[in-house]
Amino acid sequence: MKSLQFPKQTNVYHGKVRDVYSIGQDWLVMVASNRISAFDVILPKPIPYKGQVLNQIAAFMLEATKDICPNWLVAVPAANVSIGKKCIPFKIEMVVRGNVVGHAWRTYHSGQRTLCGVTMPEGLKENDFFPTPIITPSTKAAEGHDEDISKEEIIRQGLVSEQDWEILEKYALQLFARGKEIAAAQGLILADTKYEFGKIGDTIYLMDEVHTPDSSRYFYADGFEERQATGEKQKQLSKEFVREWLIANHFMGKEGQSVPEMSDEWIDTISKRYIELFEKVTGKNFIPEQPSDDAIVSLVTAALEEIGAL
Repeated sequence: MKSLQFPKQTNVYHGKVRDVYSIGQDWLVMVASNRISAFDVILPKPIPYKGQVLNQIAAFMLEATKDICPNWLVAVPAANVSIGKKCIPFKIEMVVRGNVVGHAWRTYHSGQRTLCGVTMPEGLKENDFFPTPIITPSTKAAEGHDEDISKEEIIRQGLVSEQDWEILEKYALQLFARGKEIAAAQGLILADTKYEFGKIGDTIYLMDEVHTPDSSRYFYADGFEERQATGEKQKQLSKEFVREWLIANHFMGKEGQSVPEMSDEWIDTISKRYIELFEKVTGKNFIPEQPSDDAIVSLVTAALEEIGAL
């Protein structure tokens, strides 16, 4: 993976889908790439405009929730680039679930009624609403899969103090409620999502992307109840369709499995689905931009100067 070079750059980290540059001690430049991952594997071909979609949805949502809690974002100098404050991250993800879907449904369907120490009620069908949203945290693994963990275990292991947990819990539920409001205005249901938080001094900040298709699952509200009543599959806006295609082609990231060939037509389909999601979630028209590496460096440098980071 190619690295860019910014003034006062002290480090670069290439994640699965984003490249994170440290500027001095206090700032981060996050470049959202067009890479796509599933089952903790980076798929071999990039998806046009995916980075821009994720970056711009995250910026839209961070702006729309900044009255709930402080967040890391300071500037968006290019379509696929964000600049923000460097926080010390908590080593957990706050997963909030409004509906029994995905991992929650697989757990429930297996007969278990407890997930991350939270009791799930009897009598639910796949995609049904929980009586109230639940928080099912996971540990953030440096490598491999994240692991389910309970609130009690998080506090016992010292991953988060009891006082900080109360703040994280409050923020996560308020953010989810706001996310559901924004989604409902667009004819969508925010079914589940995850949040990451960190600290600067004693202050807790919301970090990373928020309410994007890579971190969230949306249903179409129109016809939702009818589909539930008849047992029909719910219409989703998320990355789940990519996972489903991989599973149908016998790939789940397990040893010995090979990523299936991704045709140009399929890549174009994925790109269009991401753009559809941007427009549906934000209510804005998508304007494709593909800034060159030189343009990104120039725009980021100007923005860093403006915020006093250089």
